[in-house]
Amino acid sequence: MMKLKWIGSLLILAGVVGCKTPDRPNLVEYVNPNIGTVHSRWFFYTPAAEPFGMAKLGASTNGTYGNNQGWEAIGYEDNHTSIDGFPCLHEFQIGGISLMPVTGEVKTNPGKLEDPDKGFRSRFDKKDETARPGYYSVLLKDYQVKAELTATARVGFQRYTFPETEAAHILLNIGNRQGESGAVRDAYIKQIDGNTIEGYVITEPEYVKKYQAGSSVAMYFYAKLDRIPESVEVFYQDSTLKAGNEIKGAGAIMCLNYKTKKDDVVNVKIGLSYTSIENAKLNLETEAKDLTFNEALQSTTDKWNESLGRILVSGGTDESKIKFYTGLYHALLGRGLASDVNGAYPKNDGTVGQIPLGKEGKPIYNHYNTDAVWGAYWNLTSLWALAYPEYYNGLVNSQLLVYKDAGWLGDGIAASRYVSGVGTNMVSITLAGAYNSGIRDFDVETAYQAALKNELGWEGRIEGAGKMDVKQFVERGYVPYENSVHYGTHPDGSTFSVSHTLEYCFSAYAVAQWAKALGHTDDYNRLMELSRGWEKLFDDSLKLVRPRVPNGEFIDNFNPLESWRGFQEGNAVQYTFFVPQHPYRLIEKVGKEEVNNRLDSIFTEARKSIFGGGKITYAFAGVESPYNHGNQPSLHIPWLFNFSGKPYLTQKWTRLICDEFYGTNGEHGYGYGQDEDQGQLGAWYVMAAMGLFDVQGGSCERPTFQIGSPLFDKIEIKLSPMNATGKTFVIETTGNTPDAYYVQSATLNGKPLEQCWLYRDELYKGGTLKLTMGNQPNEKWGVENPPHCSE
Repeated sequence: MMKLKWIGSLLILAGVVGCKTPDRPNLVEYVNPNIGTVHSRWFFYTPAAEPFGMAKLGASTNGTYGNNQGWEAIGYEDNHTSIDGFPCLHEFQIGGISLMPVTGEVKTNPGKLEDPDKGFRSRFDKKDETARPGYYSVLLKDYQVKAELTATARVGFQRYTFPETEAAHILLNIGNRQGESGAVRDAYIKQIDGNTIEGYVITEPEYVKKYQAGSSVAMYFYAKLDRIPESVEVFYQDSTLKAGNEIKGAGAIMCLNYKTKKDDVVNVKIGLSYTSIENAKLNLETEAKDLTFNEALQSTTDKWNESLGRILVSGGTDESKIKFYTGLYHALLGRGLASDVNGAYPKNDGTVGQIPLGKEGKPIYNHYNTDAVWGAYWNLTSLWALAYPEYYNGLVNSQLLVYKDAGWLGDGIAASRYVSGVGTNMVSITLAGAYNSGIRDFDVETAYQAALKNELGWEGRIEGAGKMDVKQFVERGYVPYENSVHYGTHPDGSTFSVSHTLEYCFSAYAVAQWAKALGHTDDYNRLMELSRGWEKLFDDSLKLVRPRVPNGEFIDNFNPLESWRGFQEGNAVQYTFFVPQHPYRLIEKVGKEEVNNRLDSIFTEARKSIFGGGKITYAFAGVESPYNHGNQPSLHIPWLFNFSGKPYLTQKWTRLICDEFYGTNGEHGYGYGQDEDQGQLGAWYVMAAMGLFDVQGGSCERPTFQIGSPLFDKIEIKLSPMNATGKTFVIETTGNTPDAYYVQSATLNGKPLEQCWLYRDELYKGGTLKLTMGNQPNEKWGVENPPHCSE
């Protein structure tokens, strides 16, 4: 079995790793964090972390290089052979607090991958590496030091087992760039007493520079050692060591010196915070004061098994289970905590805010960091609404904190700073989707007004709120193509005019449905009119969307597969289908037969390049293909057959994408080196493997799930009382073999189901969906159209 390639090494610390029981299967054994780590983002590889935690520890192979634009692959790559440190913080635009155990003469820079001997990095072998949710270990060959990592929510644990040596050291690399952190503005490290060290680092991430110029991100730590060093030295990178217990400024590193016997162990606990050293200390003392490494590991393993165990699958192949639970792991790993145990959180203006406390003196919700939610309505939010509504609710409250503090929603936030992922803003769909899914433990009216402002507001709009061209959309009904600023978006238009128009139409529709539910009739009518703006860019002669210049004419020299000219990370062939709010109107304009023929031919052609960019290791491979599963704009397209009368083709193509686009090794994980986007592609696999998807992303007043082709014999989803009245929803299949893609018949709670969809609120009541599968399509099943929401 494939899982046996690494599962043996996961059974570490007998009695520490959770054992499989009838009530709690050890699902972490199906998660391989190294899948897809060739050409992956900074936040992608952090095995030693809790679900949605602040402390996210992992090995770095090239994190000290940084990246030029803030998004390029950096951090850990599966084909690298040396490690430059073990950072404690990995988020979108956030990275820092890195430790590195070494022996012998101390080198004063990390060195390069091609020449590790010139720096303090160390070689390692894959056979000496173990990674699973909540734990990471590796043998540093050059130093013969075993490094182990685990974490609680806000505390990192690092344990080093040294050889016998007169010169053992632990480097605290605080003042230097890590991953997406950007340039270091300032840093500070101080040994408070023999085994206590505290400090901070202040960085200027590239996306903060772009979307909130002049701001920075601060990271604080408070560390406890279980062994006092013999001596302490400090130095700036590439400078000389000198005795001292305090250092300040960019480039700062502290060196703790030990004499060790063989197998001597040094443990370090690192409390973390985005608000202050005092709160980093409080986080440590609250979560881990008396906690041992093994106890922390057990607790974190239990939390992962509980979170993964909210969706239990059986049957199917081991390979499918590995893809499933690894995808689910990524959906629960990213977008981590930004608030402290006492409810303190970093405000957008750089000061410290306070989340309200409940009766027990604990914050009533948490604050989170997040990459952009561009496309998340087709994967993450549907998954969270299904099985993790308490986190979804917390993410909504996080957005409202930033809105109340700074006046605008932020599509990406890093310690509350605006870091808009792609310069648009789709948060309105996230907020409306939560409400429509019964998740409402937030200030609903404030959230609605924030979403409304996000859709219509242009006066005084700040760069960090994205949608700088929204005035054009509100006044014209579309955004004109304007390229005076290369790849730019401004009040007169955008290089990405068509994709912006389509996105704004969709989000206007989502808020319109919310307006209707809340009784805001005038808002509803205005927003629904805007939601149809995409038709103004539809070229009837080509039956494709096409950019218009400011005078209203279509652009000339138009190539439907050209990217970046009117289309962000995609092209006209892909984006023509970006009308999830009005699928039937699109089918009417293109023609039903033409839609089905075009879609089927697109997937037939896309399969030749593995539904993306082929084997090209590049984040944007596939942006000029007819379909690109490696990027968000296309993710709903294979599900459109459910709306065009041929649901069996949705069943076929989604199953093939699961089987062929997704892989189980470092290079072939999420395509070949394409951007997994902080859980989005992983969550898409999870939803598709369950046979559930919502093209409309929860935007309907009464949203549905459309049915695909489940990969497993049985799927049991544990529902939450936050938004469900039932306890479990079960999907069972019969006749489900690897080539049996097609639904032959279905029942819901024992009654025949002839449609390829069900309302979410029906699913939340609990029950059982049974599907009979076969290797030939049943072209008569499921042809009844899913609801069109309201017009």
